[in-house]
Amino acid sequence: MRRSGTFARQVLLVRVGRQNGDSSTGTDLVLPEHRHVDRPRRRYSLGRTVGAEATTIAPVSPAVPPTVRPVPVDESPTATIPLLPGERTVGRRLKFALVNACTLASLVLGINAIFVAMHGEVRLAALLLIACVAFDGLDGLLARRLGVASPFGAQMDSLADMCSFGLAAPVVVYASLAGSAPTAAAAVAAALVAACAAIRLARFNVSPKDGRFFCGVPTTMAAAVLALGVAIGLEVPAVLQVAGVALLAFTMVSSFPYAKLARLVKLPPWVWLVPVTGALIDVRLTFALIVVGYLASGPLLWLHQRRTAGV
Repeated sequence: MRRSGTFARQVLLVRVGRQNGDSSTGTDLVLPEHRHVDRPRRRYSLGRTVGAEATTIAPVSPAVPPTVRPVPVDESPTATIPLLPGERTVGRRLKFALVNACTLASLVLGINAIFVAMHGEVRLAALLLIACVAFDGLDGLLARRLGVASPFGAQMDSLADMCSFGLAAPVVVYASLAGSAPTAAAAVAAALVAACAAIRLARFNVSPKDGRFFCGVPTTMAAAVLALGVAIGLEVPAVLQVAGVALLAFTMVSSFPYAKLARLVKLPPWVWLVPVTGALIDVRLTFALIVVGYLASGPLLWLHQRRTAGV
């Protein structure tokens, strides 16, 4: 403020004087004589230039960032997450090992189904897949009954299902169609089963669970249908077999609700007499009708839910 006031007084300075000895002359306003001195014009940080008489404004120094202190990294070994949550007694560990042994048995049977199918024993490979389905249902049942269900077990079950039902089942189906269906068509149908099984398992792991219905046909049931179809030797044209395999693959990734096996078991006993009697008469025809009826139940139930919600 002082420097700016001095600068203004120097620019606007006026000298008023009265001439000596001349009383008749009034007051004269005389502008001061300014000597023009060529001096270089200076540029300041404010973006303006002023004369030489202006005081120099110190440039604004950039702010110095504060010293960033490195965050200390904890290099100590982290604690491992237990595979079995809860109390880790010897009894619970044995139960946990039994459940995971069933999961690994399903995985090993699926691998052997692939090896057997490569040697042309497709019906034996299909029976191994049916055993995979049995062990897959057994490990989940034991985990719930014994109280040793865990996230580790769920991930193990998903990986075993992908190996047994997402890889072994398509290989067995492809081996069964070899020679009767076009190679390219059989390969595409088998690849669809593998891709849809992977999508189905990944979606199941991240989706909320419904206690009444499955969202799409589960991979276990799809593999069971494929294995039973190969084991009993359905007398269906190869083109229809390929179309049926592709349709079954798409039902796994559909949004149609399908009833869980627990709800089917609760049906009245007389309902089960119909498929049992039909199996004694013609097992192939009965199996085909059951599969078609189950696959059609999803779209029909979906339409019923939409109509109910609309009302």
